[in-house]
Amino acid sequence: MPRRSQEERTRSTRSALTAAARTLFAERGYAAVSTDEIVRAAGVTRGALYHHYADKQALFRDVFEQLEGEITAEIDTVFAAESDHLAAMAAGVTRFLDICQRPEVLRIGLTDAPAVLGWSAWREIEARHGLRVITDKLAAAVADGLVATPSVPALAQLVLSAVIEAALMIANGADREPTQQALTTLLLGLVTK
Repeated sequence: MPRRSQEERTRSTRSALTAAARTLFAERGYAAVSTDEIVRAAGVTRGALYHHYADKQALFRDVFEQLEGEITAEIDTVFAAESDHLAAMAAGVTRFLDICQRPEVLRIGLTDAPAVLGWSAWREIEARHGLRVITDKLAAAVADGLVATPSVPALAQLVLSAVIEAALMIANGADREPTQQALTTLLLGLVTK
């Protein structure tokens, strides 16, 4: 059997670490998980962890980035299936609210990420993912005359905040239907025609 290349070993180790950390962070939260548990679950040494990541926070960032990439790909698929801007936005919001009810998304993405990474780092990652999707959709709606705004970036940030807040409300016991209807009413207020 041929030996694996250094790149393959690196990819394998990083994959084992992020998979183990993701499961543990989702189950118990960042603060309740030790690096010893992560390396044990990943089947690697502590030295391997610190060879690939500066610390547990850097590993968490990688896990969060991976999770955000998956969420964004799922939302992009929903948007691609709809040619009408309003239908796409409605479908995207519905899917996002569904996604946010997944325990790992709620724990890692919505609860721990802002606290663990800090607001600036969390926003930097979000800008490449969820915020990018919203910004692109709003820019297209503005170009088509469907939405008027002096600033697409500012409006996109506010929309993202409203959608995240709705997801958190639902996750913390608010009735989904009236919460989603209120969010839809808010977002429809942006439509000019």
